Amino acid sequence: MKEKTSRLFFIDAMRAWAILMMLQGHFIDGLLDPIFRNPDNPIYTTWLYFRGITAPVFFTVSGFIFTYLLIRVPQQGLENPRVKKGIRRGLQLLLIGYLLRLNLFGLLKGEIYEGFYLVDVLQCIGLSILAIIGIYLLAIKRKRFVFPLSLLMVTVVLFLFEPLYKQFTFGFLPDGLANYFTKANGSVFTIFPWLGYSTLGAALALFFTRFRNLKHLYPIAIGFSVLLGYALVYHSSNLFFNLYASTGIELFRMIESNNYLFIRLGDVFLVFAIFMVFRSLLTHSTILKIGSSTLTIYVMHFILLYGSFTGLGLYKFFHHGLPAVIAIPGAVAFMILCTYLSLQYEKHEEEIKLTLVSTVQQIKNGLEFLQKMAFAALKEIIVRVRPLLDRVLRVVRSGQ
Repeated sequence: MKEKTSRLFFIDAMRAWAILMMLQGHFIDGLLDPIFRNPDNPIYTTWLYFRGITAPVFFTVSGFIFTYLLIRVPQQGLENPRVKKGIRRGLQLLLIGYLLRLNLFGLLKGEIYEGFYLVDVLQCIGLSILAIIGIYLLAIKRKRFVFPLSLLMVTVVLFLFEPLYKQFTFGFLPDGLANYFTKANGSVFTIFPWLGYSTLGAALALFFTRFRNLKHLYPIAIGFSVLLGYALVYHSSNLFFNLYASTGIELFRMIESNNYLFIRLGDVFLVFAIFMVFRSLLTHSTILKIGSSTLTIYVMHFILLYGSFTGLGLYKFFHHGLPAVIAIPGAVAFMILCTYLSLQYEKHEEEIKLTLVSTVQQIKNGLEFLQKMAFAALKEIIVRVRPLLDRVLRVVRSGQ
């Protein structure tokens, strides 16, 4: 593989790895019996730590890929075709995020369950894409450094002030809107601070594009990622503690006491470094197909695990009920099943869509036929009954 190819295969591989880790993470977390969640067990704690890396990597890679494609076209601003595509994509993710939480049985009863209004990863990524587009449109006509600097500033501000804004419940907003900003009602993800990982990914995409012709791009990028990742993971907490000790600013103490955002940011850089090191080994077509099919895989896993539309998923029947000896191989089988079904769907997507359109049209035609038959039958009944009604009315009138 040529390192200067326009496609960064290691990014596709990272996205594939992240979606697979998400599949097994959701399966184990949802179905493993609590008795096996032993914090003293090194295997469990290692799994738990790496599970926490998945979402930051996924958000970062999503921002990276979208921005990398956004800035590679010659057009700028609203003339950039990627802007319109990005807006459609962002709105599509918002819609799919809500559809996956829709329960058809509830709709039949005239109810929309509260879970429908909760915010998950798809809504946050959709809004992140829209936010990146907004920053792009505001900054692209200015000096070159404004766009990447704006993206990095968003990340830093969201991460630094997270201990403050996470305390707000946003009770003055309707629950459906408040769920984008607070977990108080049960949202899994919120736009703040998770937007920060997407804007970081967007900034990294700008740097990769800006220096793509640099002779030693990858050695420099790998070294930078390792050093920064190591510093964030192992020394950022001490940094904030020392800042608090020297300034007395309470915010620094609050960050140090729960420094998950900057530590996970360090993990993201280390993951970047690992995948860049092995980039030449990550060009297999299956890996790339998985990386480009993450939305389909996510939808498939949500339906099978959480029972989208029906509520009848694995989570309903085996919630926290599986022993480790079943949950672990079950997670592997679940990854394989979701991936296989999703890739098969991608392979036959056009055929499936045509079949669905044909089926819907046949149902529509059938309903129209039934409607015509019903009107014809009703008309015939009226024609036959009307004389009888006329006679009854005449009898009633004559009796009066």
